[in-house]
Amino acid sequence: MQSTSVRIDGTTHKELKKLAASLGTTVGDTVAIAVRRMRQDEIGADLRADPSEAEVGWLDADLG
Repeated sequence: MQSTSVRIDGTTHKELKKLAASLGTTVGDTVAIAVRRMRQDEIGADLRADPSEAEVGWLDADLG
């Protein structure tokens, strides 16, 4: 797996290490989990939003 570095402040790094330890994962895996959860939150917000006019049109389309 290819890796890269990300600059974060010392306080955030300490919190990230504590979180990783409490989850029993590595710092890198903890970041990956956090990114995935943030994406899931965005998807959830999109699903909770009212449908657009175009989406309503598709949902109300006569298929027969």
